[in-house]
Amino acid sequence: MSVSTPLQGSTALVTGATSGIGRAVAQRLAGQGAEVVLHGRDRARGEALVKEIAESGGSARFIAADLTSAEDTLQLASDAGEVDILVNNAGLYAFAPTAQTDAAGFDRHIAVNTRAPFLLVGALAPAMAGRGHGAVITIGSSAARTPAPIGAAYGASKAGVEILTRYWATEFGGSGVRVNTVSPGPVKTDGTSAIFGDQIAALDQVNARGRVGEPHEIAEIVAFLASPASSYINGAILFADGGEISTLPG
Repeated sequence: MSVSTPLQGSTALVTGATSGIGRAVAQRLAGQGAEVVLHGRDRARGEALVKEIAESGGSARFIAADLTSAEDTLQLASDAGEVDILVNNAGLYAFAPTAQTDAAGFDRHIAVNTRAPFLLVGALAPAMAGRGHGAVITIGSSAARTPAPIGAAYGASKAGVEILTRYWATEFGGSGVRVNTVSPGPVKTDGTSAIFGDQIAALDQVNARGRVGEPHEIAEIVAFLASPASSYINGAILFADGGEISTLPG
């Protein structure tokens, strides 16, 4: 059986690649032939994933960076080198009422979820445009459009990347660079399990599918948007939420 490698010869930078959705995305892109630059904060987990991808026949390297730092974020872009696919996956989410979220907490959400993608696109997309091709995919969230009793800072930061996506699609679309966002509903990861605890079972009821998503399901969408198969999709917000019908438990 032949193996499909539509991303052969391309380089992909995936932020927040050492766990959850980012990990699944990195594995899928590597499986489709891309050389993957893995970003994270935990070097041990990053190097373990590099080894795992290599054992599966793929190619990856790891760069540690703190995306709450603008300087670190720009250094990540520089260290990544020539990138054809940028996946803005890294995310900070702390679901708390507004009165219990201080200025520093709000700023951290904006720094990681909104500013880091902004800086990475600014640093990497012009070179993609110069080469006449490229794909930027940002992981958004259904929280950007479905309010809940908690998590306003998170929702605001994710709403920001949706409008940025539309601006970037306009700014870079004529040069062959496509920019899209995938906005998942609840997805089963270590992060969501830690936040919701026993309440995670209730998340099964927030969409028409009657279950939470799995990281590999989001990774498939990202891989499609990164590939030539999605050549006419630009400026889109793709909702991967199982047909959301309710809000998160508050």
